[in-house]
This record gives sequence, structure tokens and C-alpha cells, in this order.
Amino acid sequence: MKTAFGPFIVDTETRQLRRGQADLHLSPKAFDLLCLLLADRPKVLEKGDLHARIWPNTYVVDGSLNVLIGEIRRALGDDARDPRFIRTAHGVGYAFCGETAITATAARPPAMRCWLTQEDKTFRLGEGENVVGRDPECTVWLNSTSVSRRHARIVADSRNASLVLEDLDSKNGTLLRGLLVDDPVALSDGDRIVFGSVELILHVWSAERASETKRITRKRR
Repeated sequence: MKTAFGPFIVDTETRQLRRGQADLHLSPKAFDLLCLLLADRPKVLEKGDLHARIWPNTYVVDGSLNVLIGEIRRALGDDARDPRFIRTAHGVGYAFCGETAITATAARPPAMRCWLTQEDKTFRLGEGENVVGRDPECTVWLNSTSVSRRHARIVADSRNASLVLEDLDSKNGTLLRGLLVDDPVALSDGDRIVFGSVELILHVWSAERASETKRITRKRR
């Protein structure tokens, strides 16, 4: 979620404080404190509550909170005596006092649903790197002496709707559509991939295909 106030935007997902196109630096704890104040605005958060939420199960001196507030104010160009954003409730705590606007972060595309099959075995592929090899720690474990320990990898990128196959300098090579894979290559649903001597078939699920239910013709008595 993004929260805009004055010329600033706080993005809680990317953990960024921005002014226009410029990124402003805040230490991790200062950023956490700013997010807490924004989330509970315009409520005053007591110092004890802030200590417990920022430094759970950790003892810190009272001045540590003041240091973070000072860091936030410097980044925002705020004045403690005439605050636009961070108000001090003397003897109690702090509150965010500025006007804000909330904008939802752009929705992420749904994760790709894809898997490899080998006869009666199914290997689900996750987002990012999926290593294929003889090492049991691999995402796709192929227990064959023709397969290298880390034979190849398939990278799934849901944002760009892509699947890319790359051989990892395996001893016996990787074949796609009957050709040796020397460079990273894009994959498609139904591709047959041979790792060493082991052939697997790639399946990519799509909403369009899922909606195409075939009708079964049955004989009536």
C-alpha cells in the first residue's frame, strides 16, 4: 500500500520513502516507526507502545526513540516546533498529523501454474529458479546416473509470463525439441525436455484451457 502526504509517498511493500522521483533514505527502524505512525494516524502512540513494537523483547534507552523521530523529521523537512507531519504529545508519545491519501499498490499477476511430468511422477515448478538434477535438494529430483547433480534450471517469471530453460554445464546435456540447449531458451506448454536420458513433459495451466471441458458422449439405454 502507498500513502501520500505533502510531496512524499511511503510504499510499505517496497519499503521506500520518496519525494517525487527521488528516494529518501531512512534507517530500517525509522521507516518502521513512520509506518506505525501513519497506520494509526491521527492517534497518539505512547512511547512505551512504540518501544514494544519497534524493539520487541529488547531493552533500549529512551533516547533511541527520540533519535528515530529526529531522523524522520530531517527526511521530511519537518519542524518539531511547527509540525506538518510528526506531532509530539509531550509526556505521552507521538502522532502523525498530516493530511494523507491512500493508493493501492498495483495488483500482482497471479503466479504461473506449471509442472513437469515423467510417467506417473509430477514435479511442481515454483516462481523463480527451479533446479533440475540428481541432488535430492533440487526442485526436480531425477534419480538417474545420466543426470548431473545440478543439471539445468527452469526460471518461472509470472510478471512477464515466461518460462526459461538453461543448461548448467551438465555432463550429458539438455535437449529441447530435439536440439541441444546451449543458451537460455523460452519454454511452451507441451514441450518435451530431455535431461541426460530422462524425458519430461512441461505443462502450463491457463484459465482458457481450464474452461474448455470436453463433453463425453454416453449411450442411452
